[in-house]
Amino acid sequence: MMTRHARSRRLMAAAALAPALSLAIHSCAGPDSRPSDTPAPPNVLFIAIDDMNDWIGPLGGYPGTVHTPSLERLAQQGMTFTNAHVPAVSCNPSRIAVLTGLRPSTSGVYDLRTLWYDAPALQGVATLPAHFRANGYRTLGTGKIFHALSWLNGDYGVDQNDRNAWDEFHPSLDQQMPDARFPEGTVRTVDEQGFWRYEWERVAAGVGELPEIDVPYFMDWAPFPEGQPFPDEQVTDWAVDQLGRDHEQPFFLAVGIFRPHIPWFVPEPFFDRYPLEDVRLPEPGNWREGLPEAGQRMGAERREWHRWIEANGEWPRAVQGYLASISFADAQVGRLLDALEASGRADETIIVLWSDHGFHLGERETWEKFTLWEESTRVPFFVVAPGRVEPGTRSAGAVDLLDIYPTLVELTGVPAPAHDFEGGSLMPWFRDPERARDRPAISTFASGQHTVRTDRWRYIRYRDGSGELYDHANDPEERVNLVADPMYADTVAVLARWLEPILEAEAARGVGGR
Repeated sequence: MMTRHARSRRLMAAAALAPALSLAIHSCAGPDSRPSDTPAPPNVLFIAIDDMNDWIGPLGGYPGTVHTPSLERLAQQGMTFTNAHVPAVSCNPSRIAVLTGLRPSTSGVYDLRTLWYDAPALQGVATLPAHFRANGYRTLGTGKIFHALSWLNGDYGVDQNDRNAWDEFHPSLDQQMPDARFPEGTVRTVDEQGFWRYEWERVAAGVGELPEIDVPYFMDWAPFPEGQPFPDEQVTDWAVDQLGRDHEQPFFLAVGIFRPHIPWFVPEPFFDRYPLEDVRLPEPGNWREGLPEAGQRMGAERREWHRWIEANGEWPRAVQGYLASISFADAQVGRLLDALEASGRADETIIVLWSDHGFHLGERETWEKFTLWEESTRVPFFVVAPGRVEPGTRSAGAVDLLDIYPTLVELTGVPAPAHDFEGGSLMPWFRDPERARDRPAISTFASGQHTVRTDRWRYIRYRDGSGELYDHANDPEERVNLVADPMYADTVAVLARWLEPILEAEAARGVGGR
């Protein structure tokens, strides 16, 4: 956690931005109290995308051709962080970490079921949009920003939205996502814990039906029938309308785009961009060799998916569905960028786009997230800040998405919140994209299991003390585990030290493992 001394240095740096900070103070007193010759504080367009991995044009993670012109356009407008990693590898803990600036080991939010606002460590902690609302911003939100225990049509279970964070939220504070995210006729149920159980049934004409299998979760892919309202389009419609309105205050507009989260139902034209004969499959590799038992168990549940997908020849269709969903999400981003440009406020608006975690599509014979490997932790991350970030720049240092909250605080001049951040502002890298990082990115999957990612290394430490070490300079696909090689003992020791305060915090709370 940031020390008080370090926090004071950050506040002094923010205070050096006298015009911006002065504006933020005046904005708290109301829009009319600001001197007429002082420019308004910047707006913020905050775009959160669900389950998007590095298979996008600016990151080059897909071995074939992917159509992401809007993300490529965004990359040309600001900085692309090509080595960005999430604080956690599932939706709820990752989003809460980004929205509070606190790690799961501090907040106690490790899983999908924990209600963040009931967590003792988060009492009195201001989430990112709530903090901006308290400091003169009009906060507007739509789509998935916080997590929910169920996304079933019309039955949203417990939506974990921060109801104190928004001046306006669409469709409502109690339901972040619109209905009709599944085509009519799909078979789905919800279990007693609020999670979907999705039966393997194909609904698009010409695709045919798949036999049901006993898989505890849901997954499918097919063109979404024409004429049905699509939720991400409705979310974007509302955000586009907000961008076109006049706002007396600076706005903080958060837009949550659900795709490419499964199931991969998107309009048919996006499937047409990826003919099956052109789809490239990832290489599973000899992934078990050299792994500890805990590493071999990682992702084991979804290897049942992989065995079924491969045995039934559905791997190309599944990858096609994910690619189509990426391009569909990209199209919504393009609509937001067009609307911002048309509003005439692009030069006074900061854009941050990020994803809550990556996604496996057969690598290591597993699917989805919930692992501590590169496929789960590496995500798209862009920052556009006119006059502060040089357009078209790239930074290759390992970055932690915990840095988003403190970065926006410094970029806008909003006063720091009462709680200390565990990330730090990225302003030094906006000035010098090649600047060396002074700390690694750390990702968590449940208590006691963490991974440290530097520019070169990935170190994984499991709850039983076993681990993995990969040299990305020579092994970018993480095939050779070096953790037991005496030549790298010092490297392991240095990387492991970054986890000591996290493990100590978990031990003090009676969770994790040593």
